[in-house]
Parts: sequence; C-alpha cells; structure tokens
Amino acid sequence: MSDENPTSPGEALDRLLGIMAALRDPNTGCPWDAQQTMSSLTRYTIEEAYEAVDAIERGAAADIKDELGDLLFQIVFYAQIGKEQGDFEFADIANAISDKMERRHPHVFAGADTDESALSAQWDAIKAQEKAESASSQASMLSDVPTGLPALMYAQKIQKKCAKVGFDWPDIAPVLDKVSEEVDEIQAELQAEPVDSLRLEEEIGDALFAMVNLARHAKVDADAALRRASLKFAKRFAQVELAAELSNQQLSDMSLEELEQLWQQAKAKA
Repeated sequence: MSDENPTSPGEALDRLLGIMAALRDPNTGCPWDAQQTMSSLTRYTIEEAYEAVDAIERGAAADIKDELGDLLFQIVFYAQIGKEQGDFEFADIANAISDKMERRHPHVFAGADTDESALSAQWDAIKAQEKAESASSQASMLSDVPTGLPALMYAQKIQKKCAKVGFDWPDIAPVLDKVSEEVDEIQAELQAEPVDSLRLEEEIGDALFAMVNLARHAKVDADAALRRASLKFAKRFAQVELAAELSNQQLSDMSLEELEQLWQQAKAKA
C-alpha cells in the first residue's frame, strides 16, 4: 500500500477500481463485499445519497468530500459487478453519460446556436427523441419516472410531465382550492364512525399530492421546503430540550402547556 495518494483524477480512479476488484475477489477479498448484488446495494446507495445531501446542506467541506467518496464507491461497486457479469464496466458508464450530455447540449458541443429561453424546449425535444428511439420505450409518458424515487420527488416529476402536455391547472388559485377540498375530506374521514384507516390514508395522500402541486405552481421545490421545515423544527426542539435540562426537568414529566411555553420561547429565538 502506497504512502502517497495519486494526484491525477485518472490515477485516483484506477486506485479505487483496483481496491474494488480486490474486495470482490472470491478467494482473497472481503466476504461481505464479495456476496453483494446490485439489488442488495440499492438501499445503501440511497442512504449514501441522502448523507451527501445532508453534508452539502450543512456546508461541511470535509464531510462533503467524504460523503461524495462514499457515493462514488457505490458507482464503482455496481461497475465491478457489471464487469463480473459481462454486462458493462466503469468506462461504459462514464462513456454513456458523456455521450448523453454531449447529445443533450448541442449548443455547447456541436456549435448549435440556441437562445437561452429555448434551452428547456430543446432538452425536452432531445429526450423525447431518445425515448422514441429506445426499444424499451413504454406506452405511458410516466413509465420512465422511477417509482422508487422518494415520494415527494416522484409526485413532482409526474406532475411536471403532465403539465408539459397541458394537463394542469391554469393558475395557482384552483390549486389552493384543491388543497382546501382535500383537507375538508380528511376532516370528514376523521369524523366518520368508525374511522376507515385506509380511506383516511388515501385522503391524506391526496392532500399531500395537492400540496406538492401547490409548491410546483408557486415555483417551490416541495422536497427542499419540507427538508428546511424539518430542520427548523429539529433546531427548535433542541432548544426546548436544552431549556428543560437547564430547569432540571424531564420533557416526559412536563405538561403540554409547559412544553408549548418552551416551544414559543424557542420560536422567538429563531
């Protein structure tokens, strides 16, 4: 093992690919790494992606570097398995995305003269052509949106696709009305005797879907908005915990009124 890290991107990548091959060696490698499959890796890939996002949100450069490394390792892992199966290897992955980016950016790589305002339409047209030429193209225009995406992201993507063919509210006012309608339907289900848990889940899902639509019409990323709201809540709750600790109290022993008072104090600070 060398004491000095490679300095060029190519050398560094070759080192990582070599480490991955060694880990997967059936005789001398790591038993855990050697038994992994593409399917078994997917949950780790999702976790690593979220950890990278968290580091970026926190602006922690050292953590961003480490988490992006973990994410890159996932790609290298899939590439090694693909190579072992005779399907593809890392160079094929890199070339495939390079080809796609050059194809989808003719104004950069092919000398095409495209006005900035027309770039989105050009991108969509090129993607549509690629889909039409694909042998695996599905009947529905929504079939190429991965259902395994996080729920908010999936909702945003399918709504955006439908909007592109005119299946959308003309402005934000009816979207707000729809949100109110869905909330009323939740209230009606809660008042039912007995409460039907499946119907209640469906109505809450409809309300969440309507809120995603509202965010889209307001040009707000629903996932980012919910993430910021959750982080804000977590920060304020930490203040509540600290205030309780300073007063030698346990949160579980405090009344709702006392907790609310601490919460309002936390809100006033941030």
